[in-house]
Amino acid sequence: MNKSWIFTRLTALGFAAGVAISGAYLIAPNEGEVLGTYLDPVGIVTSCYGHTGPELKLGRKFTRDECLNQLAADLHKHNAEMMKFVTVPISEYQHAAILSFCYNVGVSACSKSTLFKKLNNFDYPGACAELSKWVYAQGKKFKGLVRRRAEEYKICMGSMPEGFPQ
Repeated sequence: MNKSWIFTRLTALGFAAGVAISGAYLIAPNEGEVLGTYLDPVGIVTSCYGHTGPELKLGRKFTRDECLNQLAADLHKHNAEMMKFVTVPISEYQHAAILSFCYNVGVSACSKSTLFKKLNNFDYPGACAELSKWVYAQGKKFKGLVRRRAEEYKICMGSMPEGFPQ
C-alpha cells in the first residue's frame, strides 16, 4: 500500500492535513487494503479500508479508486461527526490520531469516552494516553489494536507518522 499516494489523493480532494494523515498513515495501514469485501475479526462485513455498511455483501470486488472514494466518504462523515464533540483547539497530529480512533470504535463510543473528557478539559497528554486502553474487541485483546493505538499515541503526542515525507 502506498501511503503517500493515499495522502496525496486525499489532500487533492480537499482534506486538511490532519484528516489526510489519519486516512493515509493510520487508518489505511491498520485497516488494510482489501479490494473487496471480507469479515472483520468480530464478523462484520467490511470492504477496502475498513468501510462498513448495509450495502456490502460478501464476494463484491472494488477498484483501488473505488476504495479510495469509500475512504474519503467515510473520513468526511466521521470527521464531521467527531468535530461536533471537540470543544478545544487540537493540532493536526492530535486530529489525525483521534479521528483514526473514532473511525475504528465509532464516533458515539469515542465521544462518550474519558479520552474526550480529558481532551475537552485541555488535558492533551491525558487524552492521548487514553488511546492505549482501547485494545479490546468483544472482550478480547487484539495485537493489531495494541499496535494501532501505539501508533495513534505517538502521532497524538506530536511525532511525525512513519514514512511521512519531510
